[in-house]
Amino acid sequence: MTRYFRDYADLCFEVFGDRVKHWLTFSDPRAHAQAWHSYNNTWRSKQQGMVGISLNCDWGEPVDINNPSDIEAAERYLQFCLGWFANPIYAGDYPQVMKDYIGTKSAEQGLEMSRLPTFSLQEKSYIRGTSDFLGLGHFTTRYITQRKYPSHQGPSFQNDRDLRELVDPNWPDMGSSWLYSVPWGFRRLLNFAQIQYGDPPIYVTENGASQKLHCTQLCDEWRIQYLKGYINEMLKEPLLRHMHMASEIVVPTVCALSILIAALLLTLLLRSHS
Repeated sequence: MTRYFRDYADLCFEVFGDRVKHWLTFSDPRAHAQAWHSYNNTWRSKQQGMVGISLNCDWGEPVDINNPSDIEAAERYLQFCLGWFANPIYAGDYPQVMKDYIGTKSAEQGLEMSRLPTFSLQEKSYIRGTSDFLGLGHFTTRYITQRKYPSHQGPSFQNDRDLRELVDPNWPDMGSSWLYSVPWGFRRLLNFAQIQYGDPPIYVTENGASQKLHCTQLCDEWRIQYLKGYINEMLKEPLLRHMHMASEIVVPTVCALSILIAALLLTLLLRSHS
């Protein structure tokens, strides 16, 4: 299947690459690296485009920010969600916490090896770095707390994570039972991705709210509020980057000027005494 997908991607690059300059291989990953390498080796020099991937993840907030087990569970939630596919692309392997937890569960279930596949050194090298930008889909947030699931319940993505997801009843609910409007979670997910994966270019590829009410006329004020809240949080992100860049420039400059001024004052003071 990976070769079939690479052939399909090559056809798309050949036919549309003179006009399309930003490519997403998947919204759900499969055979991504083959397509990226094909573009990088054959088409990039001619077409000057970019190839990335789109990964979807909700934000996980610790129930108790002072409880280390909740903090670890929230981090684990993000690694099992976003890190599952982003970590191999940016670091060459699955997140360590996934390898640890799934490996332990697999052993407890009597398996000789982990249910999580192992990358060879060649595969790690082939996959690492295969993204010119990160596409990020995001819709909502969950509160996360630690919860131990017995291994005898059988293989399960939910059980492997050993955590519990909760929602705040005060969060505005949308048209789907799982969807709540929590704009501040979007900001935190963007910050997490920026720091976790070395500040890649990020494109928001999915966001929105499903139909809430059946109306004969337009009645989507709730959707307007959802989008306004999330867009406002997204727009804060470039400001953070500019502030970070400014601090890297301004702080050393101010320090250097302070030293020069101090040296000048000291010289004048010594001259006045002499």
